Amino acid sequence: MARPSPNKERGNTGRSVLAGKGKASLRSLPVSQRKRMRVDALSQETDDLFQKTGTGDYASPADLPEETESAPPPRSLAHGTVPKSLVKFLVGVFLLPVAWVMTRTFFQSFTTSIHHGLLASQSFGCFAGGMILFVVFYLIIPRNVLMLPYVFGHELTHALWVKLFGGRVADQFHVSEEGGHVLTDRVNTWIALAPYFFPIYSLLSITLYGAACLVTDMSPYRWILFLLLGLTMAFHLVFTFLLITKGQPDLHYGGTFFSLMVIYLINLTIITGLLLVTGKEISLSSFIADFVKNTVEFLEFSRSAVAWILEWVGNIRAGFGHS
Repeated sequence: MARPSPNKERGNTGRSVLAGKGKASLRSLPVSQRKRMRVDALSQETDDLFQKTGTGDYASPADLPEETESAPPPRSLAHGTVPKSLVKFLVGVFLLPVAWVMTRTFFQSFTTSIHHGLLASQSFGCFAGGMILFVVFYLIIPRNVLMLPYVFGHELTHALWVKLFGGRVADQFHVSEEGGHVLTDRVNTWIALAPYFFPIYSLLSITLYGAACLVTDMSPYRWILFLLLGLTMAFHLVFTFLLITKGQPDLHYGGTFFSLMVIYLINLTIITGLLLVTGKEISLSSFIADFVKNTVEFLEFSRSAVAWILEWVGNIRAGFGHS
């Protein structure tokens, strides 16, 4: 079957969004089913590029028809249900203690590993060397040159996660030094946030190394894998941080606070996994034991803090003559 020819349509940013023609074209879908995932890598604008429709979906402003009927009220208002944004914010609040305990446990394990010779480990040395190598690249290579592979990986990750959720992606997606976007028929929180916690180049390095292991013995070259992991993880973390500080519209979909908590926890979990692989005198079982211990200590501290606050409030009430 011949590949459908692209049909260019212009958004309010002046950049084109590509959609194919023909039976399988995303253009033939209803407006409410067409979405655009986007990263404005170098833009200072922080506008939310997802425009909410009456069905609760998100669509690109360029995809909206010239004339639309008045949209019905959102379902959350029509039926009196709790808005998803509020639910996700509350979930983000409950994730705060998890983030605290996870962070504390990670640094405890990292300190323990250092005391047992982590710095002398070849795997950790190569991983740290890869991160230092990225710092060198970051200092000597122009930012726009480094931004291009990041934007490509960012949009490719959006597309891969759309496929994981059974969606469709346009035949082409836009990538440039200024940013990029991909046209798809669906979007959810995981698709929107995937590029911020899914280090695609690190996973590509692991995949290639694993494929090579099926052909030949790669153990003498294991150091190359950790060098690449250090380089690609530093690339992922630095540019993720830079884009988040610029205000990415991807974070708005699930609520910025909730999105930041998810991004932080998943990235910390990945780094913890790398520590368990390269570290000394630590294992998954010891990490879980420390995590449980820190959780119990946090709950005990929280109980004591609540009891103290209630006692303090009671004393104030008693001082004003309340029984």
